Amino acid sequence: MGTITALTTQRRNPNRVSVFLDGEFAFGLAAITAVPLRIGQELTADKMQQLQEADELENAKESAIRFVEVRPRSIAEVRTRLRQKGFAETAVDHACERLQAVGLLDDLIFAQYWVEQRETFKPRSQMALRQELQQKGVSREIIDSVLTEVDDTAVARAAALKQAPRWQHLPEEEFKLKLNGHLQRRGFLTQLQKNSGR
Repeated sequence: MGTITALTTQRRNPNRVSVFLDGEFAFGLAAITAVPLRIGQELTADKMQQLQEADELENAKESAIRFVEVRPRSIAEVRTRLRQKGFAETAVDHACERLQAVGLLDDLIFAQYWVEQRETFKPRSQMALRQELQQKGVSREIIDSVLTEVDDTAVARAAALKQAPRWQHLPEEEFKLKLNGHLQRRGFLTQLQKNSGR
């Protein structure tokens, strides 16, 4: 038990507050968690534990927000990232629920984004996209719904046309070998490779 003698904004992180009990630093809290605290307020051991648990929930949420700001993520990716950072399972659950509630975390939106990015920058077959999305923890139902629009033949042809100019100076056999290898690494079937020749 202790009495709050000071609440100061941290220099390195202005979104955090240092809590001093009886003249000594006790712990740090997210500024939003520290809002109800007042100088002179008595804190019991239970109240300190509640504050620190609330702080962990807030930190997990903020960490998840920073992670999804870079690009859309799957729920499983966010969960894995938070666990790697050492957050308790309750904090991981809370952060994911909060982000889902405000639309920052949605496996359908993530899967659509992933497929669009792949089609634009690194074309992949339906089979390869399915594997990638499964590895990202996306459900089978969502994967099936986003892959209905993917036309393997058209995507293979686009991938071949994009890559072909790099090898057009090569003899035809070597050209076909390189192109087939390129398409095969992206999960396209043999019949598509044959259709995408010079």
